[in-house]
Amino acid sequence: MPDLPLDDVTLHYEIDGNGPPLLLLAGMLSDSAAWGAFVPLIKDHFTVIRPDNRTTGRTTPWDAPADCNLMAKDALALMNHLGFDRFHVGGHSLGGLLSLEIAHMAPDQVASCAVLASGRIRVPRTAAVFDALLAVRRAPEGEETWLRALYPWLFGHAFFEDPANIETALAASLAYPHAQTAQAMAHQMAAFANFRPKAKPEQITCPTLVLYAGQDLMVPPAAAQPSFAGIPNLTEATIDSAGHSIHWDAPQDVAAHLTKFLAAHPI
Repeated sequence: MPDLPLDDVTLHYEIDGNGPPLLLLAGMLSDSAAWGAFVPLIKDHFTVIRPDNRTTGRTTPWDAPADCNLMAKDALALMNHLGFDRFHVGGHSLGGLLSLEIAHMAPDQVASCAVLASGRIRVPRTAAVFDALLAVRRAPEGEETWLRALYPWLFGHAFFEDPANIETALAASLAYPHAQTAQAMAHQMAAFANFRPKAKPEQITCPTLVLYAGQDLMVPPAAAQPSFAGIPNLTEATIDSAGHSIHWDAPQDVAAHLTKFLAAHPI
């Protein structure tokens, strides 16, 4: 298992595929496995690097300092460790914000940035959702219930047309051996609550793709879009059929947008 010892964490990561390096960063409550359905669609075109952010997956210890800027620095240290002087970076939700921070930290290294279902905004309703989910999870017999409550916030309408999708997702989540614990979830939520991006839009100089999910309840596109307006080299698109977990709801569409964008901005 590939791991990178850093000052205060041992960072777990996965590598798949061949081609120009593409760093992918997971969102809240997720780790490298969150890209599982998406990586097979792009690994013939890119070398895909997926770390487990602090508090998630196999990165240890779970209770190390969990600052979002540290998460971005971890990912950049990983790319330097692997010898990638130039790379693409992309992320989902929180991972999208981390991608922008990395583009700001290392403008000479980041060839392009892709932001999926994210926004440089504070959404009080979304914060309330996370607080409620954590409370449900901490209750007796809450592990299954909180996941069932989470799915309507993650997926679009089509996911719920077949009830089997819910049971399949639930079984996979409950069986996943590296799932974030409730304690680690609270630790990550506190880190996100304190996160203040250092990168201003006008300072993101690399070509940047923002993909919105048309059915996103967590980060509504209409609220998120103005937050990216200042980025000089910006490409935007909306996948109308997708909910917040855009790379699960519409992996083929996301892959098509991403591969076309990266091909237009080669390393």
